[in-house]
Amino acid sequence: MREDLTHQLAPGPGEAIDPVEMARRDQRKKLPKRFYKEAAALLTDGAYALALDGRTARTPAGNLLATPSQALTAALAAEWNALVDDIDPAAMPVTCIVNSALDGVARDPAPVAEEIVRYAGSDMLLYRAGEPDGLVKAQAAAWDPVLAWAREDLGARFVLTEGVMFVIQPDHVSAAIAKAVESATGQGPTGVLRLAALHVLTTLTGSALLALAVARGRLDVREAWTAAHVDEDFQIGVWGQDAEALARRAIRWKEAQAAAVMLGLTS
Repeated sequence: MREDLTHQLAPGPGEAIDPVEMARRDQRKKLPKRFYKEAAALLTDGAYALALDGRTARTPAGNLLATPSQALTAALAAEWNALVDDIDPAAMPVTCIVNSALDGVARDPAPVAEEIVRYAGSDMLLYRAGEPDGLVKAQAAAWDPVLAWAREDLGARFVLTEGVMFVIQPDHVSAAIAKAVESATGQGPTGVLRLAALHVLTTLTGSALLALAVARGRLDVREAWTAAHVDEDFQIGVWGQDAEALARRAIRWKEAQAAAVMLGLTS
């Protein structure tokens, strides 16, 4: 695999994933041409590495591009095999997240987990509209069942507020969410991959609770995505669609699906 290629497939170590900016960046540069015939999962040193024409691939930081899951590495290979002429990172969301996990999250998982817990402390689901009535009802229908699940299954009883005024959550909430994150991700190489996927889903939806609900099987990714866009969809219903906003949302949806795939294939 060419030395300069992997650096175009994911953010650098410690750099946050921003699907929209990645897409813009990809449009500004000339994409490398596909140079291999076949990608496959290759068992090596107890893990499944991505192999291009039999040669193992590397991450941007030079780590072996490998996972403990044959199914997940097969999903990586499927992305590479689906490419036609150019090696386009925008068409390889699972590869990008795995690269980020191996090069960034694996070096220090704790801050990533802590950021998810902080998201929960100001979770989107906690901040409700006071009007109009249609939006109030839409938020309640989509978000109240998730909060009830968090209360009953995770032991986290959140305080809701109206508007955007910050509300401090009870002391037990952070501990409950931290425990839920640990339970949803686990330890070791698989845990690193799941933590990276959970973090991506948290930032894309704006909700640690929706991301945890997907990781723990309470919601599927489509349900979580719909819940995350209650406000936006209400505004679309009132003011109509914006083509640029919809394009950005489509890019982020691909990333959300990739994160959900990783969670599903590492469970």
